[in-house]
Amino acid sequence: MPVNNLLKKEEELRLPLTITINEDRNSALLEVSGQRFRLKTNTFSAWIKLTFRPGLGMKIKAIARFYVSQIHPHFEMYLTPLNIDPEKPALPISHPFIYSVYLAKLRGSYITLGEANDTWALNEGALSEEAFLELTYSNHKEWEDMLFNAIDKTRKGLVTCVFETTDSIQHMFWRYLDKDHPALKGNQSVMSSRVIEELYLKMDELVGKVLERLDNKSTLIIMSDHGFKSFRRGVNLNSWLYLNGYLSLKDEKKTSEEWFKDVDWEKTRVYALGLGGIYFNQKGREAKGIIDSGEESRALKRELKEKLNGLKDSEKNSVAINDIFDRDELPPGPYKENCPDLIVGYNEGYRVSWDSVTGKVNQTVFEDNTKAWSGDHCIDPRIVPGILFSTRKINTDNPSIMDIAPTALELFGLETPPHMDGCSLIIKQDDSSNQNDKKEKQE
Repeated sequence: MPVNNLLKKEEELRLPLTITINEDRNSALLEVSGQRFRLKTNTFSAWIKLTFRPGLGMKIKAIARFYVSQIHPHFEMYLTPLNIDPEKPALPISHPFIYSVYLAKLRGSYITLGEANDTWALNEGALSEEAFLELTYSNHKEWEDMLFNAIDKTRKGLVTCVFETTDSIQHMFWRYLDKDHPALKGNQSVMSSRVIEELYLKMDELVGKVLERLDNKSTLIIMSDHGFKSFRRGVNLNSWLYLNGYLSLKDEKKTSEEWFKDVDWEKTRVYALGLGGIYFNQKGREAKGIIDSGEESRALKRELKEKLNGLKDSEKNSVAINDIFDRDELPPGPYKENCPDLIVGYNEGYRVSWDSVTGKVNQTVFEDNTKAWSGDHCIDPRIVPGILFSTRKINTDNPSIMDIAPTALELFGLETPPHMDGCSLIIKQDDSSNQNDKKEKQE
């Protein structure tokens, strides 16, 4: 829930909600923010407008959807995460600011969260697989409608739309393509292995609808920033660092709760955070840093790369880590100083464990992933390439995501700035060989 920052002591903003169960126990009447609506079991509501009043006459508008999963013997209901109301946004969610309002007036309320599909609701059992798919495809339909509106109203220019659907569904249903996945052994309903195939049939249908709206002068580019692999086993890097003497705990403890609660920073040299990052407890950067940024840091990198490269999961007799990437060996960039000191390239079937992501430490390095989130791409990027489709022929067999911006610029007759990475993919009669030469040099 949103926090009321107007109070001296911050409190959650709350709304009264009344639920009246029908006598036949197959529906419930909900009353909230001056609205009354009836919901049958296993049915999503439309977007419901919610008004929070923090004080001083202020109103904060949000939207959400309700889902009653069970009425008897116990009432169970799911509420989507709160979304900023696009018709009356509390914060800018579009540019220009009025664009979100225009879309809301045109088609009604729509999802505005950046991470739209609630994968954790399925992970934690708050939604069934069927309900998750229904909600996800409902969000997808909203994006489709907005894309078609933009294409139809843009006579000349650039239209871009990101569909989260393929990412969310593959994360959550990949286990049905992997007969050895640990998540299949839990108490989960048996879903058809066709869920992902059906997803791509829907996406193919979308491509056809888009092509129908384009003339022969238009260029359509379809791309993804990654592929997918099975996520069977988690690697707790913090546990490995602890067991190998790089991370220390207070008071002779053997475990630490999330966010490094029991870590002794005065003795810790290395820690892991996020989906593949290893950080040094560096002087002048971390609050209680103990590692110098010079030769001490370089020697520590060499040591860790030697030990972690090819790290073996003895229980499964397989390699968990393909490679360790050094930040200092990456190409330059404006935010390179925020990059982890080392980046872990996991092998297929592995990813950082759920505990390690949030800084938990325990005695277990390798563990089965039994969550519905069973497919992933936060591994060695060389084994999860994305895809690129184009209605124009391109000038290389090895396109990069960095080539998309230069390609768009060239399509509009604009020069690519010297500081921009990548090359245009457009084939030119006179210099197609030069483009390939430039790309080979960059690689």
